[in-house]
Amino acid sequence: MKTKAAVLYEANTPMVIETVDLQEPQEGEVLVKVAAAGVCHSDFHIMKGEWAWPMPAILGHEGAGIVERVGPGVTRVKPGQSVILNFRANCGTCRYCIIGRPVLCNGAGGQRHTLFDGTSRLSKNGETIHHMARTSCFSEYTVVPESGAVPVRSDMPLDKACLVGCAVMTGVGAVTNTAHIEAGSIVAVIGCGGVGLNSVQGAALAGASQIVAIDMLDNKLDYARQFGATDVVNAGNGDAVARVKEITSGGVDYAFEAIGNSHTIRQAYEMLAPGGLAVVVGMAPEDDEVSINALSLPRTECGIIGSWYGGARPWVDLPKIADLYLSGRLQIDPMISRTYPLEEINVAYDALAAGEVARSIILFE
Repeated sequence: MKTKAAVLYEANTPMVIETVDLQEPQEGEVLVKVAAAGVCHSDFHIMKGEWAWPMPAILGHEGAGIVERVGPGVTRVKPGQSVILNFRANCGTCRYCIIGRPVLCNGAGGQRHTLFDGTSRLSKNGETIHHMARTSCFSEYTVVPESGAVPVRSDMPLDKACLVGCAVMTGVGAVTNTAHIEAGSIVAVIGCGGVGLNSVQGAALAGASQIVAIDMLDNKLDYARQFGATDVVNAGNGDAVARVKEITSGGVDYAFEAIGNSHTIRQAYEMLAPGGLAVVVGMAPEDDEVSINALSLPRTECGIIGSWYGGARPWVDLPKIADLYLSGRLQIDPMISRTYPLEEINVAYDALAAGEVARSIILFE
């Protein structure tokens, strides 16, 4: 079949909107008609050449849509169902799946730019086009593994559901699944884009007593207040760590770094109170490294931990987040700053690079 998609042929060049070939779903695969896709910074790392990825590729990992057809052996989803795309499709049988940490699954064959059998369903004129995280939702249609299409209730708006597939799950999950913060905790969140805003609201949901949001853009700090921040710090106006320690009378119990940068990761660690935990949520360039004073670790009993996709159990957590949204307990609408058609996807990424938006989404007809 044919599908219109945004194809990246080379880093630091615009994506090209064109019609490509998409094979029918194979054993254990699902064909999804994409309704909406989020404009996320993780794809931007590939666009800028900060993450190595084979080209050409169709990016997009934060999406939602309707199941069009299913391949042989598929039993958990059926045509007509609304689904959130899970960019950490998992095998279900490896050690990590069995112990309830499916985002760490290593049991599925093939690389992340292919489906589980090591091949691509995308091509043009016989040339292979690579997938992005087995999702590739910058396309009208996409084929994903069965575990990569999580059914969600039919009354969940798909233009909101797409953000549950990455930004909401990653930010909220970092607080609730990875850090397990206690009610009354003092929290800092560095970076108030889509993921950071969800860490802010995750902390509010968990009962944090003080939530300090840090960013260099005042518009992002305004968003953070909408999502539950009690205090804000513009990191462009002096020493952000000192300011956070002043506001919190000595430091925070938990600091969530939602940018992906060695400097801000170190800041997250340095603004901890004794016994605190820094949670690295942001995705850094592949060659970025951070150093921490070794003696400070035992002396303060502070720690650093990574959070991948908010420690998601996608088939449990994604529907649960949809329920929270529909019950009015979790916000998504204020996060959507702009919407674009697929033809304007490069414009959408220019807006992301300029820091003009909390989150933009691509809407498909």
